[in-house]
Amino acid sequence: MNIVLLGCGHMGSWLARELSREHRLAVYDTDGTKSECGRGIVRLGRLEDIRETNPDLLVNAVTLHHTVAAFKEVIPFLPRECILSDVASIKGKIADYYKEAGFKFVSVHPMFGPTFANMEKPLRENGVIISESCKEGQYLFVKLFIRLGVRVFTYSFEEHDRMMAYSLTTPFLASLTFAACVDAEAVPGTTFARHMTLARKLLAEDDHLLAEILFNPYSLEELAKITSRLEFLKHIVMARDYDEARAFFARLRENIGDDTGGPQET
Repeated sequence: MNIVLLGCGHMGSWLARELSREHRLAVYDTDGTKSECGRGIVRLGRLEDIRETNPDLLVNAVTLHHTVAAFKEVIPFLPRECILSDVASIKGKIADYYKEAGFKFVSVHPMFGPTFANMEKPLRENGVIISESCKEGQYLFVKLFIRLGVRVFTYSFEEHDRMMAYSLTTPFLASLTFAACVDAEAVPGTTFARHMTLARKLLAEDDHLLAEILFNPYSLEELAKITSRLEFLKHIVMARDYDEARAFFARLRENIGDDTGGPQET
């Protein structure tokens, strides 16, 4: 298959290497110094050069807030039978664009990245394929994920964004709240240091990506849950209610699948 990939950031470069193992691949990035040009990969100097590659699939791996604009810019250089693809973390506006564009498409979300995952061996990481995607596109990415040992999940556009509000917004909010309360003068313990590492890695991400995750229409529901739990915890602390605290900890251990029952009495 002839594939063109837009955007050679962390995810784009990884996709370029993996897709080029089984397909003919050309890449384009507005920053020519970032274009992946490994073995068998063609670097395109101009956007209009895409027309000469006659791509069967266009994979859009630019930053989330530029995804739709990049599609609109490249459409004039694509054959009508080309399949459009994205790897965005939040699908809302992209789903609307696919409806307007009239091209076949496959929308995926590799739920791993260079910040926390081992990109060379993403074994047992998770990948999502949107159920509205065309069959040819689904087959290509299912095959890729299976080869890499990535677990494949299928959700509709709406199901995906609702799930991302839970699986991305919740941990993001936890780390951002921690970072907001950090005192530079504090003497860190082990737990503090581990949280600090997570917060620093998260805040190394692109600001637009962080904002788009938080601006997911379903994120407010998760934020409301978090503030509600915090208010309940505040109530327990103010009352110094040990029985309620133990019951609360037991529910938390059940939530995270800890079947040890916590510390044992002697």
